[in-house]
Amino acid sequence: MTERDNAQSSGTEAAPSVLAAASDLFRLDGQVAVVTGASSGIGARFAQVLAGAGASVVLAARREQPLRAVAEECPSSQAIVCDVTRDDDRRRLVEGALDRFGRIDVLVNNAGLSRVVPATDEDVDDFSSVVGLNLTATFALSQLVGAQMLAAGGGSIVNVASVYGLVASGSLPQAAYAASKGGVVNLTRELSAQWASGSVRVNALCPGWFRSEMTASMLDDDKGLAWITRRTPMRRVGEPNELDGALLFLAGRASSFVTGINLPVDGGYLAI
Repeated sequence: MTERDNAQSSGTEAAPSVLAAASDLFRLDGQVAVVTGASSGIGARFAQVLAGAGASVVLAARREQPLRAVAEECPSSQAIVCDVTRDDDRRRLVEGALDRFGRIDVLVNNAGLSRVVPATDEDVDDFSSVVGLNLTATFALSQLVGAQMLAAGGGSIVNVASVYGLVASGSLPQAAYAASKGGVVNLTRELSAQWASGSVRVNALCPGWFRSEMTASMLDDDKGLAWITRRTPMRRVGEPNELDGALLFLAGRASSFVTGINLPVDGGYLAI
């Protein structure tokens, strides 16, 4: 057999194992994921996607009935009613996940809030409440879960930021939201740098315009929808499934050497 025949033979034999490994890159079998803001919209979708990839999912949100309805669609899941702005609730969430499953491999910090109001009219207390949920609670829960992950030897944290954490929203005034999501973007970089040596990866999704409770008033309005589509090169809003791949990429083994990135999924919004 020639050297070339050997190489061809070796390549043929290796192919099935390579294909098998590739097909498993986005699987989360045996892992435990915590998703906040999981009672509706993107958070509910994220919980279902992670469960579909094989993870046991702990769903957290303030509204009990819709939260439990979503949990019923996720095999091997646990619903914990939780306000992530409260320290005792955050601790109860982490303890509940560890008591039930013994570990946390993935944390998705999705809970968030936006208010559209000119900065000159924005109440300082309202500003603080948005930052408290979107940024401070994201840090506080990451701190709790990150400690568990570091002790266990690794994990993945996915923060849900926004394109408006990377650019200003301009004629859609929302200073608190933009400031908080900009904070999430750089918090992601900072935590990734601090925890990388402990094999805890921290990345962020930066969605453009997707339909959710938060965006419904804009997308259900003809002028609002026209405003968005004019600014999006793909000339449409995102479909719910178009965040699935990015989430699974950042959550699992497909991104095992990726940390500290802020990944836009925006139809080209940031390209212009």
